[in-house]
Amino acid sequence: MIDLYYWPTPNGHKITLFLEESALAYRIVPVNIGKGEQFRPEFLAISPNNRMPAIVDHAPACGGAPLAVFESGAILWYLGKKTGQLIPADPRGEVETLQWLFWQVAGLGPMAGQNHHFGQYAPEKIPYAIERYVRETNRL
Repeated sequence: MIDLYYWPTPNGHKITLFLEESALAYRIVPVNIGKGEQFRPEFLAISPNNRMPAIVDHAPACGGAPLAVFESGAILWYLGKKTGQLIPADPRGEVETLQWLFWQVAGLGPMAGQNHHFGQYAPEKIPYAIERYVRETNRL
């Protein structure tokens, strides 16, 4: 069984999609980031950077104690290795998959997040910031 520490964010959705596709048994442990629950000590023990999502695998393939994993890209890679699904077995396919995963978590994801933040939530509309993140999101 996998515990998914989750709030409905784009990064959280990535993990639920993988878990559903792979048919792994999991339960959602809600962490309400609007109420600051990601700063609670029990969550920080699992995700020291206080970010969504995180998992605890109670039956890791390596055996032993439950294994905590944080950061969406690391979780996806871990689950892919655990299940043997969605990561090609051949080295070229594996590298291509890893490149696209890194592209998403280090490129598109952060730029889209900044695009959304400056366009929707920033208390002051800063045209330069909005234009920069819209342009970069479109480029990616």
